[in-house]
Amino acid sequence: MTGDERMHPIHRISPEEKSMTEDDTTSRALGREPRCRPRHEPRRDLAAVLGDLRAVDGAVYAAVAATPTPTLDAGLRRLSAAADKSKISFGIAALMAVSGGRARRAAFLGVGAVAAASASANLLGKRLVRRARPDREAARVSADRHVPMPTSASFPSGHTASAVAFATAVGVVVPPAAIPLGALACAVGYSRVHTGVHYPGDVAAGAVLGVASAAAVLALDALPFTTRVRLLKRLGSAVSSLT
Repeated sequence: MTGDERMHPIHRISPEEKSMTEDDTTSRALGREPRCRPRHEPRRDLAAVLGDLRAVDGAVYAAVAATPTPTLDAGLRRLSAAADKSKISFGIAALMAVSGGRARRAAFLGVGAVAAASASANLLGKRLVRRARPDREAARVSADRHVPMPTSASFPSGHTASAVAFATAVGVVVPPAAIPLGALACAVGYSRVHTGVHYPGDVAAGAVLGVASAAAVLALDALPFTTRVRLLKRLGSAVSSLT
């Protein structure tokens, strides 16, 4: 290296920089403005991703609505209605509670998970997102599938959140119950799309919320009694402030 190179280090041009410089030179020679460098804007990029996800969500909803399933419609409609206010989960919990032992503990934890999921979905999720319900008439959902359209926000699905929360909590305590309860929770979630009251994305979010709620209840159950009481009091105060 010469003395001049030490005093004035030579900048090595990368292939990418060289290509962009040549393109700009060519553009000026042709009387055009040099091409603009793409600028990444996180908010705009996120909005674009969310827009694409909503498009896929709507397309899947429309596909389900447009697929004739006369042998499934009545059963899924009844299942969706039976899952209102977690009646199915509470019924199963009652049967487990009278069995005593491990099943009783699983029932109590399952009910606790349902309560946590329901509160999270209705007091937090629906209030924060406020997504409108699907237009069932525009999608031409068969009248044979119809259940009453809820007036609450669409995101997330409270039915799915509660069903998944119950299945997860009970399945951890009583593993043989995990598969049948998990299958039931999946059926409940799909029934909400089939009957036209939820988008698939609402159901997916409800399922994630249900798993998280069950995990929180199970973690709380593992804490010492006094710690549990203190945390529940704080949680009760937080919920009261929301309502």
